Amino acid sequence: PTQIIYCVLCRSNKSPWVCLTCSSVHCGRYVNGHAKKHYEDAQIPMTNHKKTEKQEKVQHTVCMDCSSYSTYCYRCDDFVVNDTKLGLVQKVREHLQNLENSAFTSDRHRKRKLLENSSMNSKLLKVNGSTTALCATGLRNLGNTCFMNAILQSLSNIQQFCCYFKELPAVELRNGKTAGRRTYHTRSQGDNNVSLVEEFRKTLCALWQGSQTAFSPESLFYVVWKIMPNFRGYQQQDAHEFMRYLLDHLHLELQGGFNGVSRSVILQENSSLTASSKCCINGASTVVTAIFGGILQNEVNCLICGTESRKFDPFLDLSLDIPSQFRNKRTKNQENGPMCTLRDCLRSFTDLEELDETELYMCHKCKKKQKSTKKFWIQKLPKVLCLHLKRFHWTAYLRNKVDTYVEFPLRGLDMKCYLLEPENSGPESCLYDLAAVVVHHGSGVGSGHYTAYAAHEGRWFHFNDSTVTLTDEETVVKAKAYILFYVERQAKSGSDKL
Repeated sequence: PTQIIYCVLCRSNKSPWVCLTCSSVHCGRYVNGHAKKHYEDAQIPMTNHKKTEKQEKVQHTVCMDCSSYSTYCYRCDDFVVNDTKLGLVQKVREHLQNLENSAFTSDRHRKRKLLENSSMNSKLLKVNGSTTALCATGLRNLGNTCFMNAILQSLSNIQQFCCYFKELPAVELRNGKTAGRRTYHTRSQGDNNVSLVEEFRKTLCALWQGSQTAFSPESLFYVVWKIMPNFRGYQQQDAHEFMRYLLDHLHLELQGGFNGVSRSVILQENSSLTASSKCCINGASTVVTAIFGGILQNEVNCLICGTESRKFDPFLDLSLDIPSQFRNKRTKNQENGPMCTLRDCLRSFTDLEELDETELYMCHKCKKKQKSTKKFWIQKLPKVLCLHLKRFHWTAYLRNKVDTYVEFPLRGLDMKCYLLEPENSGPESCLYDLAAVVVHHGSGVGSGHYTAYAAHEGRWFHFNDSTVTLTDEETVVKAKAYILFYVERQAKSGSDKL
């Protein structure tokens, strides 16, 4: 409907909302806010006429999002879950769906030709005096949603992961009553009627197509609100926590059926994701575990009797402490002491450590809790190694941020020395190259701002919500990284190691 429905005031076709009282269409709060102004104008009392008893009651202004078909009341500042006795809201919804379906059918050919002919010329950026095509698409901030935008942009630039979702069949292709019709989301629907995978797929398809400067991920955010209650509201959230919830829920949903075919079957048929690359976490393997899944060996030794206990733990990312000796260092200035490197953080994670009194190990031989040592080994490396630097630490009353700069390599991160059996790995199999970096700007987890750097076709871009700018490697390596995404190297080539 965004091609055929416009705001009556500014003629914008972005985020149109139709008033269910007067049928006028206005743009949403993240465009020019005319829908909200329409509500505010409707609240001004009539001065030239005597108010009737009915007019004295405050009117509820209910409108419908023409993209997601959800209904919202400005007076209640909440989504509407009920319908009228005659089902009028559903009739409006079906009318909008019919409009979209007809537009979808007639415009599909035209859009494809337009993208083929002009996608590379749709956006231009000056680089070193010459003009080059820029097809990157930003993500609009829906109210402190930069934590989500930074993660989505990072994942969209991990090619193998992103391509899998883009190639999934769309909801429109399903059989039965819903064939050719989009789903819509309201809070009245159960969790089974919303699809995180589908909205994630749509969002990834909207990025890097070059047809718009910024995409509004409202439908995805609605689904996130429904299935991840922790992220409801518009307060700042932790990007790492969101990434873990997102990957976990994608993994769970992908294990279900799709058009009658299990997505795990689709995964098995994908030749690029072989059985040897799979790591099962909570059930069958999916693209999430095939790409991000690795295995740790947790080795605990009793210091009293010497009994050794080994446990294998699957992981999707590794959370690394910044060693305490570097935590007071706030700048990259070498005069303040030695530089903290990613290798220091990895070594701190895998080095042998003695567990303190609060973490005493239950020794099965001694039959009681004893002092012990712990060491991690990586038993299996993932295709994409996600490293989370633990910058937020709880003190007695608040959560502080460790602002230390950590030096990290763009190419050739060598993970061989952290492997349990390095002799079984080839010379190139343990090398990783950086694909994306999430950065937190500010002092606290509940405040500040998230942006992301990501490499696309050999060039680095900075993603700051709806703004995308071309950048260089020198700028990227100066960033105070929060989350790093490293991709396993495929082609053989010489490079500097960490």
